[in-house]
Amino acid sequence: MRTSIDNPAGAPQPFGPYSQVARVEHADGGVLLYVSGQCADGDDMAAQSRGVFEALKLLLAAHGAGLDDIINIRTYLTDMDGFADYAAVRKEFLTATPPTSTTVAVSRLVPPRALVEVEVVAALTGATGAAAR
Repeated sequence: MRTSIDNPAGAPQPFGPYSQVARVEHADGGVLLYVSGQCADGDDMAAQSRGVFEALKLLLAAHGAGLDDIINIRTYLTDMDGFADYAAVRKEFLTATPPTSTTVAVSRLVPPRALVEVEVVAALTGATGAAAR
């Protein structure tokens, strides 16, 4: 197993001293990508959610993956009244079989105006995963 951690060029850079993606390559050629929680600017839940999924798309693409490769998603919302707006945007971006999922309400997120933060795990298999970088 080989592990690398990075902040891909061309993708959103982190707010602080952490890395955006941890890539774990297994001996069988499979790859797991652990993507740090993403927040985005915007005036409402829908706008921020779109920004989050666009950022996730860029981070995954930098490692040869896409949104359809997500196997687990964890969502943090500062106001559960915005869940329907978040869920509608999520459905626009995640069109394949839904990944496993957890959504929780939190009192606040690190960026002061953030309403939503999303972190994911994506999986690539076999030769696709081995050649993805």
